[in-house]
Amino acid sequence: MTLDDRDRALLRLLRLDARQPNAALAAAVGLSPSACLRRVKLLEDRGVIRGYTVVTGGAEEGELVHILVQVTLERQTEECLGRFEAAVRAHPEIRECFLMTGAADYWLRVSVATAAEYEVLHTEVLSRLPGVMRIHSSFALRDALRPRRRR
Repeated sequence: MTLDDRDRALLRLLRLDARQPNAALAAAVGLSPSACLRRVKLLEDRGVIRGYTVVTGGAEEGELVHILVQVTLERQTEECLGRFEAAVRAHPEIRECFLMTGAADYWLRVSVATAAEYEVLHTEVLSRLPGVMRIHSSFALRDALRPRRRR
């Protein structure tokens, strides 16, 4: 599907707030509400929009710990990739999983309440995923796209 400027604008607005009313979306991109609704439905039907999610707080401070995890597999056959991806889908703490080019085969974005919780996930889940040869974890200090909270 080829996206035009309005489609890209709709996607940008929905990424910021997927719960905003259709009338507000339509006004922001210069469409009638019915035309806007049709476009969003088409984006969903074609798989450009694959779903909507809720982002929740986790730890006492209301923030989750986010870890970017690079995973290298022993082999990169279709069978090995498929087994790994199927196993990853069973763990909701793994928020995103990207098949990559470069040094690592996959980049995962993991969200947990504490570093101790990540240690358990690393030991009991990530290191036991099918075909895993190497894991490299990096903890996010903060989300640079969100306003900083003053303490």
